[in-house]
Amino acid sequence: MAAITEVDYIWKNGKLLPWAEATTHVLAHALHYGTAVFEGIRCYKTDSSPAVFRLREHMQRLVDSGRMIMMEVPYSADELTEAALQTIRANQLEECYIRPLAYRGYGAIGVNPTAAPVDVIIAVWPWGDYLGDAAIKEGVSVAISSWRQRSINALPGAVKSSASYLNSGLANIEAVGHGYAEAVLLNENGMVAEGSGENIFIVKRGVISTPPLSDGILEGLTRDSIIQIARDLGYQVQERSMARTELYSADEVFFTGTAAELTPINSVDKRQIGPPGPITLELQARFFDIAKGRVPEYEHWLDRV
Repeated sequence: MAAITEVDYIWKNGKLLPWAEATTHVLAHALHYGTAVFEGIRCYKTDSSPAVFRLREHMQRLVDSGRMIMMEVPYSADELTEAALQTIRANQLEECYIRPLAYRGYGAIGVNPTAAPVDVIIAVWPWGDYLGDAAIKEGVSVAISSWRQRSINALPGAVKSSASYLNSGLANIEAVGHGYAEAVLLNENGMVAEGSGENIFIVKRGVISTPPLSDGILEGLTRDSIIQIARDLGYQVQERSMARTELYSADEVFFTGTAAELTPINSVDKRQIGPPGPITLELQARFFDIAKGRVPEYEHWLDRV
């Protein structure tokens, strides 16, 4: 959570614009009604060229999110992939955060968005550790939020929409205000869902568990990557519903996400989990090796700039 560092260009509707000129109207539909979908993606510095982690899958999820809210994104996942690479090159960045956003623009007002045009932007900028410089190494403290996760049948987790993140913001404001680094939300049935901007995993007796998609969570691409990596390393991974007390008694707990990467959790509601555990650290090291192009068998997850 940090200020944005301005660079030279932002891609908007097929063109690279100077950063300060990439604007939109104050009556854009998305500004009033949350009619927007977005992605968060990371580009990593490697020993050769910069590489973007699972770029095309992120762009496909953006297109799919738009379709689910009846907003056809006017570019294919392949076109958006190339646009992101073009934007990184234009800004001459070795590593960065990438924010594609598709939103209903200026031209109509009222809750029905279908008359408003669809605009698409891709912005890139340098961004370090999401939860702070020490979080990746030392872990973070979290609290179960009093705010429940938005219902799967109200704002479905399958859609990465701007509107959904008011729910996340309320939870994070509460947690940080009480002295924690991050919040964990329960779903409408009282089961563990996710962090305000992350998926969550636990380790108990060597078995790794994470909430299932059917509990209303975002289908995180880092989550999916960690599941695959863990299974490739020989670990048993379960996708199942979890009670909050399982966080309290876990041997290890960690977040995953594009921004958070793989961040250990060292306490939940002041119940001490301990320093980052061996499985968390092994998965974290493997993830960073893959993202930074050091593991050839995962090269298909990287788009070289």
